[in-house]
Amino acid sequence: MPEPDFARLVSLAAHDLRTPLATVHGFARTLLASPELPDPVPRYLGMIDQASVQLSEILDLLGLAARIEGRRYDPVLREADSLALAVAAAEAGGEVLSASGTGAQVAVDVDAVVRALSDLAVAALRHGVQKAVELRVAGADVRILPVTAEAAGVVLGEDLKDLGAAVAVKLVRALGGAVALDGEALVVTLPQSQ
Repeated sequence: MPEPDFARLVSLAAHDLRTPLATVHGFARTLLASPELPDPVPRYLGMIDQASVQLSEILDLLGLAARIEGRRYDPVLREADSLALAVAAAEAGGEVLSASGTGAQVAVDVDAVVRALSDLAVAALRHGVQKAVELRVAGADVRILPVTAEAAGVVLGEDLKDLGAAVAVKLVRALGGAVALDGEALVVTLPQSQ
């Protein structure tokens, strides 16, 4: 009997974990809506709610990585402006990220690319111990900078210390784009519209 495909097992595990996680999340939300909960119950329920959202995001990343590895990733490509994608990624990453430049039309899985750009910028910030990271857009290229020597391997997906960054690199390459280091900048080249 052949060995099961590891990527398929990861995908199945991520899928199977969603039901119990949805139950935990649903009950936490229901209880949070209850009036007159004694302290510190609302705070604990809020922590459970936030943790369940984070777990759901991790499961999304694992499922995406498994589909890419198993060659089952079927992106829904839409045209989008690369600057608009970078701006959305910066907004998702928080106040320490910014985006500027001149965009171009690219053909990508929009939500996945926004998350990928955000995850790469946050990884450059977190692993490079920066105070702020900028996404500079020039056509289909999004330059994330600065990237310190400590963060370089992480944002290239070579040093597996950040799940979001590792999956982001796989995603960009699966879409036909490229990720490379150019001095202190991580250059993410998105596939242009035909």
